[in-house]
Amino acid sequence: MKVKKFGGTSVGSAERIRNVGKLISDCKKDIVVLSAMSGTTNSLLEISDSVEKGDRENASQLIEALHGKYRATIEELYASDDYKAQANEIINGIFAELKALAEKDFSVGLEKEIVSKGELMSTNMMNLHLHELGINSVLLPALDIIKIDMHGEPDEAFIRTATRKALDAAPDADLYITQGFICRNEKGETDNLQRGGSDYTASLIGALLGADEIEIWTDIDGMHNNDPRFVEGTTPVHNLHFEEAAELAYFGAKILHPTCILPARQHNVPVRLLNTMDPSAEGTLIENKLDRNSIKAVAAKDNITAIKIKSGRMLLAYGFLKKVFEIFEKYETSIDMITTSEVGVSLTIDNEKNLARIEAELSQLGTVTIDRDMVIICVVGDLEWTNKGFEAAALEALRNVPVRMISYGGSNYNISFLIRKEDKTKALRLLSYHLF
Repeated sequence: MKVKKFGGTSVGSAERIRNVGKLISDCKKDIVVLSAMSGTTNSLLEISDSVEKGDRENASQLIEALHGKYRATIEELYASDDYKAQANEIINGIFAELKALAEKDFSVGLEKEIVSKGELMSTNMMNLHLHELGINSVLLPALDIIKIDMHGEPDEAFIRTATRKALDAAPDADLYITQGFICRNEKGETDNLQRGGSDYTASLIGALLGADEIEIWTDIDGMHNNDPRFVEGTTPVHNLHFEEAAELAYFGAKILHPTCILPARQHNVPVRLLNTMDPSAEGTLIENKLDRNSIKAVAAKDNITAIKIKSGRMLLAYGFLKKVFEIFEKYETSIDMITTSEVGVSLTIDNEKNLARIEAELSQLGTVTIDRDMVIICVVGDLEWTNKGFEAAALEALRNVPVRMISYGGSNYNISFLIRKEDKTKALRLLSYHLF
């Protein structure tokens, strides 16, 4: 059994839904996880925002515009009037619920209810499409099988038991369809997984059920060895270790969320990244296997702020770094890179929400310097420190690019460079030229 996840772009139109239908029509007993149709979640968030602002009229107009998009998709997707009628009945019911929600007082819980409708619509439409093709697919409502605890973490025991029970209740099904992203919390309310969205759902289900493989279908053919938006001639990486994939995802490779594959890694279930626009492409296989003595890829993370704290009190002292870290913990701000010297520490963050308060408290420890509009360039591969020459090759490639910070040795899988925003494209191209 495999778990196959298709993102919003993959089911973004009637034509795309039909393409996915063809891809999964022969996949007996597989579980298919779907995102909302592309653009839908943003529209639902706009509706929620109008409700929060008390603008009921705008919320109503947005709902009607979105409903029109779904009516048009239904008209194009289904061949028979019977299935068009069935689809419209379901979708009309969901939009009636949306209209009722838009009349309520705003709350975070209300927003989650509104946003959940996107996945509910895409899965119902896909399920009916498969039925029209003669495929015995069965819906597994994510709100019945995916649950998070009071800390927002997946309740793995519940998910495993509930999913197996749902599968056992439909033993004759050809395929099982479920929603990505959405779930219930410990209070039984509609909630969501946040990190990694639908990818996380697929990873959880595949890992907890011991699937043969988890497939993440997007609109590009796997994870590339550099960013194709800035570098010509990039190629898909055929194999990645889970750690390598996590590093690339965290440092800018948008195809995958950095935490979503954690369950798959823990349960040793391979993850394959595939392209719905080119199903024959090999894609990228992610597993607990490392290709020794190779550099795999380069990624870039934008909107980075560098902070340097310089203080003579660091010299031959202990406890200084603890005080620094406690300030960032206090303001719930994570740190990406960090380097230290005898009298200073430099670090980076990607969230300036509480920067003014952080800077004020850090100033009590020493002189604070802040550099904005920076970029982290991450080189990923087998970078075990005993391997000779890899870090030198990356440094040589950037010999003509000013580097603000270097982080190496914290992981066996990456070396990271902090550079100016205006040097990003040059750095990415130089690294591709010298490394690949």
